[in-house]
Amino acid sequence: MALAISAARVWGPRRQAVPLLLRQLGARGLTRSQLPRWQQQQQFSSLDDKPQFPGASAEFIDKLEFIQPNVISGIPIYRVMDRQGQIINPSEDPHLPQEKVLKFYQSMTLLNTMDRILYESQRQGRISFYMTNYGEEGTHVGSAAALENTDLVFGQYREAAVGAAYAAKRANANRVVICYFGEGAASEGDAHAGFNFAATLECPIIFFCRNNGYAISTPTSEQYRGDGIAARGPGYGIMSIRVDGNDVFAVYNATKEARRRAVAENQPFLIEAMTYRIGHHSTSDDSSAYRSVDEVNYWDKQDHPISRLRHFLLSRGWWDEEQEKAWRKQSRKKVMEAFEQAERKLKPSPSLLFSDVYQEMPPQLRKQQESLARHLQTYGEHYPLDHFDK
Repeated sequence: MALAISAARVWGPRRQAVPLLLRQLGARGLTRSQLPRWQQQQQFSSLDDKPQFPGASAEFIDKLEFIQPNVISGIPIYRVMDRQGQIINPSEDPHLPQEKVLKFYQSMTLLNTMDRILYESQRQGRISFYMTNYGEEGTHVGSAAALENTDLVFGQYREAAVGAAYAAKRANANRVVICYFGEGAASEGDAHAGFNFAATLECPIIFFCRNNGYAISTPTSEQYRGDGIAARGPGYGIMSIRVDGNDVFAVYNATKEARRRAVAENQPFLIEAMTYRIGHHSTSDDSSAYRSVDEVNYWDKQDHPISRLRHFLLSRGWWDEEQEKAWRKQSRKKVMEAFEQAERKLKPSPSLLFSDVYQEMPPQLRKQQESLARHLQTYGEHYPLDHFDK
């Protein structure tokens, strides 16, 4: 009797999952005969026929058949607004107050203005390097707005994301870690190790992938053959979702719910935000060498996250053309003032090269510091040290 109860607990969900899968695929126009054979199996006649392997939840089949990667259509993309800024399903409307939606819009357009000014400044030689955010503003603002001030954000140096989340779990800190990366970074070994550690250690972390079509100059068609990045989550046991990254409300809803559940349930989540990188990868890149102008113009003119949110605001009567002109002028002035103020400051002291990692400087690092001091003492006239803080 106890054995029968135990078997029911183990295999009951699996039996229920097969009819559910059939209904889902039937809605997509697939028949039962088009399913892989393991999905066509009926209930087993006895407990002895069921696999007992501890490494996976599976069923036996009696015909040699490899799993085909494209039997089921791709993971769907969750969205709230269409390209004209209209709410598609009222139940998914986050019902944010007017002032918060306006803050979304102003943050996104301010970021866009900052990108233009700093990109031009790099071309003028006023800064050395810059990476723009053109076309990805919805992913940044929508996800950040769903976080709490106590949450930990890893925008780079992402190797430690999972460890920080495990520490937060052990400390019962009621906080989540969010780790941002592109679809190119998902090909790195660190990403796969992080996924597996996060799942097995049950860490409160959100892996947020901005799939913008290109890893520097490498298109996604050359980066992977599977169904994007969200498809990798279930293989590691991670709750996953794919969202429209050009829909700031969809990004906000997905991140907010992922955060709530990650903290409440101590489990990782993977969000793949589908978007497009309109700008060059960086000021060192010329994207015209590997993609067409027509392709870029389509995403810039037809499916931009800023224009989509502007349509939403205009339809609600929360924004108009006069406000748009005034804000564009104000935002440019704000960025220029901050940039000019930063330019007047001295560059950081070279001594900071040696003081930002260790509380007590190790001997090898101290030798390097002394070597730099001797070098500058001898050849100091070749370096613009007057521009640096002492």
